[in-house]
Amino acid sequence: MQGTVDGFSYGMATPVAAYLLACLGGALGLRCARRSIRDSGRSRVVWLALGSAAVGTGVWTMHFVAMTGFSVAETPVSHDAPTAFASLAVAVVMTGIGVFIVGYRGAAPMALVTGGTLTGLGMASTHYLGMAGLRLQGAVEYDTPLVAASVLIAVVAATAAVWTAVSTRGLLTGIAASLGMGVAVSGMHYVGMAAVTVRLDSVTVPPDAADSPAARLAPLLAGPVLFLLLAAVVVLFDPRLVAGEVRGPEESPLPGIPAQRTGRPARRQAAWALETARQDLPRGPGGG
Repeated sequence: MQGTVDGFSYGMATPVAAYLLACLGGALGLRCARRSIRDSGRSRVVWLALGSAAVGTGVWTMHFVAMTGFSVAETPVSHDAPTAFASLAVAVVMTGIGVFIVGYRGAAPMALVTGGTLTGLGMASTHYLGMAGLRLQGAVEYDTPLVAASVLIAVVAATAAVWTAVSTRGLLTGIAASLGMGVAVSGMHYVGMAAVTVRLDSVTVPPDAADSPAARLAPLLAGPVLFLLLAAVVVLFDPRLVAGEVRGPEESPLPGIPAQRTGRPARRQAAWALETARQDLPRGPGGG
């Protein structure tokens, strides 16, 4: 017997809330990755660690906020807490690897592709591991083509968001990257949920209206949501980070003169370039 699955028990409230949390996590993580490109040493590691935790937590909270709207008419639905927190660890580690690659390699094409792919795969792994912790009186089955499509959406959209975040500057491009990350996470989730069917056991117990998925998931969500809000406060204390006015070490203040080739800091390189140009100018008869 096939169960009656509803992914929108609370209407559009859960998809909108889930998307906003995914955008928040993406915004924090991508801004921190952008900020880290400007620094070195311990400071860079701190920014990348904060960014990794923010992206991973945003992915995880998006999934479980969306799952508060998931129900099966014929059986109660719950989530295994250890599996849920294991999926949080997977989210932070896998997306963190992608963030660290971009943070250390900058806007190099291979770094963007590798970092974006790992971030997208981390999103998909978080989703399907979280679904493995679903507890109901039956079995969850998937449509393989839709599962593959959900993974592809996550990888492509995450790569595009990472590229936008580190390759361009400014508040508007930062917002666009954050919205793109929200699309990556939410798109992956809801395409993956479209692949779900539930095959019920022969004997089922109707769910109790008072024992809803929202009530079960609220205690699990409280900590990660609080972390995202605190991370947002930390980012807000760096106005240049919020505005996207961060220059990476690969960027030069003068066109056509890459800082990494000379090994000079940006300002010193500008002075060196101007002095070199002045010396190369033809001199008059008097040597002036």
